[in-house]
Amino acid sequence: MTLMITPEPLTREIFKPFGDVIQIDGAETSVINSGYTTSVNNLIDFQLNGDDAYPQLRFFLGRPRPLELQMLERHPLGSQAFYPLEHKKWLVVVATEPKAEFVKVFLADGDQGINYYSNIWHHPLLVIAPQRFIVIDRGGSGKNCDEAKIQPSVTIAIS
Repeated sequence: MTLMITPEPLTREIFKPFGDVIQIDGAETSVINSGYTTSVNNLIDFQLNGDDAYPQLRFFLGRPRPLELQMLERHPLGSQAFYPLEHKKWLVVVATEPKAEFVKVFLADGDQGINYYSNIWHHPLLVIAPQRFIVIDRGGSGKNCDEAKIQPSVTIAIS
């Protein structure tokens, strides 16, 4: 048995219980560098927990995978932010509990990134086509990834 879900558009308001949507449109800005640069500010609530926690910047090279989801993960010691480097749509999967009936799927455009808050259940990076991302997350010691199987599995229907 499989639960079929159709992605909905990703917006700041609807995603707020799970984290932040990273996008320039609607963000707080300021003009710096003698008027030659616009700074886009306060895009995420970056979370770090643990004694030796530090922020790390990484690149992820995402490859398409089957759209039948069988597991979710969460990071209890820090948030995890993803921002695409290419203008390609991609999928964001979250849940309030690691159960099929609580899974929500969002379709992000190539100008939107996300920041999963600490302890938010989500699926690992899920792209429709090969795509590169900048990732900012927690480095340091401690177990920072819990995984859970979801039953029944969830299939994403992309139209």
